[in-house]
Amino acid sequence: MQKEIIKMSKREIDRLGVIQEVMNKRIRQKEAAQMISLSTRQVRRIIRKVEVYGETAVVHGNRGKPSSRKFPDGFKEKVIETVRKKYYDFGPSFAAEKLEATDNLPVNRETLRGWMMENHIWIPRKLRQEGQIHPWRKRKECFGEMVQTDGSEHDWLEGRGPEMVLMGYIDDATGGVFAHFYPAETTEAAMESFKRYVEEYGIPRSLYFDRHSIYKTTRKPSLDEQLKGQMPKTQFEAVMEILGVEPIFAYSPQAKGRIERLFATFQDRLIKELRLAGVDNLVGANDFLEEYLPRYNCVFSIPAANPKDLHRPIPADMDLDWVFAFREKRVISRDFTVCWKNRFFLLSEPTKTMEKAQVTVLENLKGEIRIWQEKRYLPFTEITADTLSRVRTKRQKNKKVEIRPPYKIWKPPADHPWREKWSSFTEAAV
Repeated sequence: MQKEIIKMSKREIDRLGVIQEVMNKRIRQKEAAQMISLSTRQVRRIIRKVEVYGETAVVHGNRGKPSSRKFPDGFKEKVIETVRKKYYDFGPSFAAEKLEATDNLPVNRETLRGWMMENHIWIPRKLRQEGQIHPWRKRKECFGEMVQTDGSEHDWLEGRGPEMVLMGYIDDATGGVFAHFYPAETTEAAMESFKRYVEEYGIPRSLYFDRHSIYKTTRKPSLDEQLKGQMPKTQFEAVMEILGVEPIFAYSPQAKGRIERLFATFQDRLIKELRLAGVDNLVGANDFLEEYLPRYNCVFSIPAANPKDLHRPIPADMDLDWVFAFREKRVISRDFTVCWKNRFFLLSEPTKTMEKAQVTVLENLKGEIRIWQEKRYLPFTEITADTLSRVRTKRQKNKKVEIRPPYKIWKPPADHPWREKWSSFTEAAV
């Protein structure tokens, strides 16, 4: 006859001995409960099970049975194969998201973390070489109180398309992200991206950026600026001054660490999202961002400590197309033309007082031109260099030539006081 082998832990053996003592009426149920750290109700329940099922009743009923949470056969191998093929450079959290959303393979991120470490697909952060640790600055309290911005030049399409620059904005209080792709990090890109941000959220209180030449100039102030006590400004700073946005300059990458960490995250996550979506051009990348950023902000942004929104609405009388424009001082020439970037503009309604007067030429992001003087825009017509030459030639021909009489030497008469004084002076000298 084959003997039945029952596996018990030491704790279960001790519990069985105490239960048998109770059943033999050597000790009371209350004493037994204190000895095995259970309630008297649980002691009575175990006694009833032992009377019905025997000594095996002290063993947990699920012992030897497969877990209800056990993955189907081959599930782990399928997950590991999928990760090796598609998500080999993903982190466990990001890979778990994609496995559930794209491949219908739901798995807990910590479970996946262990599987990836076991198969040498992912290395924990603590085992990597870490750099110097910088303390984190406390977040601002309100949405729109301070927005960090920067540009990240990177091979975002991994060789499938042109290299691009991601102009990114992240709110310091909530971590909400706004971004747009451009061919290069230029003043036009900075202006156009900030214009998009203002149209989306409103005018923030301050903008935090590095000392790139787009945002901070190194030139010395001109004589006019020195007389007015002003410091030289970049085109971007001039726009911020009109909007009433406070510029804050960082002296190190660590100072604006929030936007730097965002780019580090995007250079991991966003690159792979673009790869999975098959994006291979600038337009497609920006279209993808419009759908991706709301999902990203929904997952990773946090509520502000203060629910007040400090973004100011755009004034009704403010035309953003001409706020975000390049501005340069120019002087009206004698033939009432203004030169700007080798382009010539002939004023339509000139007056004599306009000669050699100073005006401001504006060129917006659409390439449109305006000429501003004394709180008004001057009407003009753009002309070519040949036309300007003909205008100047015609002006010279129509110019009135003043005919002056020949120069006549004037001699004082004999009775002129000067002669009398001079004669008295010569007589005294003799």
